[in-house]
Amino acid sequence: PLPNVLSEKDAVTLIEAPAGDHAVRNKAILEVMYSAGLRVAELCGMNTGDLDRDTNELRVRGKGSRERFAMLGQCARSAVAEWLSIRQPSPTIKRADADAMWLNRFGKRLSDRAVRNMVTKCCHRTGLDSRTSPHSLRHSMATHLLDRGAGLREVQELLGHRSLSTTQLYCHVSAQRLQEACNAHPHSREATT
Repeated sequence: PLPNVLSEKDAVTLIEAPAGDHAVRNKAILEVMYSAGLRVAELCGMNTGDLDRDTNELRVRGKGSRERFAMLGQCARSAVAEWLSIRQPSPTIKRADADAMWLNRFGKRLSDRAVRNMVTKCCHRTGLDSRTSPHSLRHSMATHLLDRGAGLREVQELLGHRSLSTTQLYCHVSAQRLQEACNAHPHSREATT
């Protein structure tokens, strides 16, 4: 079964949900996951050098050691900039984690379990569907792009899928979009004389 897909309104609700000591970091995490359609492992593997602030391109290391580039929208860029202004690595951090983008309260690389727990807490706080997971943001991003007119091939590239059929599984077509497609059929309306 595929993860729950959020409406655009619910995606914003989730992104705005973080509170407490780590609210700035957590909001930036949710913005980046939604903007770039990242898997949780890709997010946790991010380093500060993976983001080119001039071009807003994000280098993503995905499944099978494949790399791709994703673009960050303005909301994600602003949230990341705010996070980086307060990010403080531990002085005793391992060399491999010194450049980690997302740090835990000990100043070390954030784990995927911590991200999953954060999403669960945000869903509980806001009353969003309890089936919502970090992967729900990836599915939601793909669906929302298609609903707004993006092509399937472009979404495939952004998600880093090898196969177009995989991308099709990720993209839930809204009822409104299906209705619009049906209305485009030449015999969908009564003939006028």
